[in-house]
Amino acid sequence: MKHNPIGKTGMKVSSLSFGASSLGGVFHAIDENKAIDAVYTAIDGGMNFIDVSPYYGHYKAETVLGKALRGIDRDKYYLSTKVGRYGKDGVNTWDYSGSKAKQSVFESMERLGINHIDLINVHDIEFADLNQVVDETLPALVELRDKGLVGHVGITDLQLENLKWVIDRVPEGTVESVLNFCHHSLNDDKLVDFLDYFEEKGIGVINASPLSMGLLSTRGVPDWHPAPKELVEACRRAAEYCDKKGYPIEKLAIQYSISNPRIATTLFSSANPDNVKKNIAYAEEPMDMELVAAVKEIIGDQQRVSWCNS
Repeated sequence: MKHNPIGKTGMKVSSLSFGASSLGGVFHAIDENKAIDAVYTAIDGGMNFIDVSPYYGHYKAETVLGKALRGIDRDKYYLSTKVGRYGKDGVNTWDYSGSKAKQSVFESMERLGINHIDLINVHDIEFADLNQVVDETLPALVELRDKGLVGHVGITDLQLENLKWVIDRVPEGTVESVLNFCHHSLNDDKLVDFLDYFEEKGIGVINASPLSMGLLSTRGVPDWHPAPKELVEACRRAAEYCDKKGYPIEKLAIQYSISNPRIATTLFSSANPDNVKKNIAYAEEPMDMELVAAVKEIIGDQQRVSWCNS
């Protein structure tokens, strides 16, 4: 598997990486033993970057991942987690205060069974007062970075404009990476428009959700998906076209999302080791460029149609 640098962090990561949200049972119940095996399968298959958050499954994903990490040598992976989004008893909560950010880092390390986090992110900043992120959350994480408790600091969001807004208002070097999702996929490549800006700032780029939260899937979009109906229908037609060609749209979507070397890595999530193996195999095969062009034509005027996070 190809490896790319995350900006100036010194971390060189696999082009396809493991997102651990599924370990929290975010989308459906999981078999914990299979979920742990999925992590092992990812590492054995050449992935060396794992991303998680206390928000995923309201701490469950970090807890399950921690059990898996006990069986993996620490030098085989870089670990990313987040602060700002939490939850308890099925209720989502947010707290972007500096004190909570510091507390959250230590709690995450305890759940994960580690004593150092390679990359700590402010999670989904669109839910925060962006001024608080600039003035309080990020300085708290930089303080932990200066003490060596975390290696690097980043921010995440669906809205690319929010990432830029924050970066423009903090000292150079504060933000070392950004994580954005659903904007480098077959139906939406808006992330490409921001790559020059991030590179000029020396900031690494992490992409997530190559299937666009299920839009680009053979089984169809989940009921909870926030995409407008016209986009859902366009992606359904594209999936049917790929199926007729004997080329699952999931395969094409994975290949497309990892195809730009300016993007360090693309995260996908599965608690099923068989799915992990399948996606690794997809990533190692050449992409059918003619099929990419056909799919983009089918999606047509729904290209770059997005939605608000919730």
